[in-house]
Amino acid sequence: MKLSIPKSFLKPMGNKYLLAFLVFSIWMIFIDDNNILFLRKNINKLKKYRVEKSYYETKIAADSARLKELKDNSKDLETFAREEFYMKKDNEDIFLIIEK
Repeated sequence: MKLSIPKSFLKPMGNKYLLAFLVFSIWMIFIDDNNILFLRKNINKLKKYRVEKSYYETKIAADSARLKELKDNSKDLETFAREEFYMKKDNEDIFLIIEK
């Protein structure tokens, strides 16, 4: 059983411009180092990084405001040190209650 290809299909394939376009398209979509699939993956990463950037910018702004607040008020600084770093005075004991 011989497979026959119709001549109407082969005629457009004989066109060198169409053939060049098809080869170029396949090359750019799948084979090239900067192919479309690679670019699409990088665009998705870029979107993710932009979201992270905005999160970290708001976090930096909040931390900068908190730092300014701590620099201005020594009472707040002492409270922050006691709560975050469990600092204590010499005559004090600290009891940590850990809830499960």
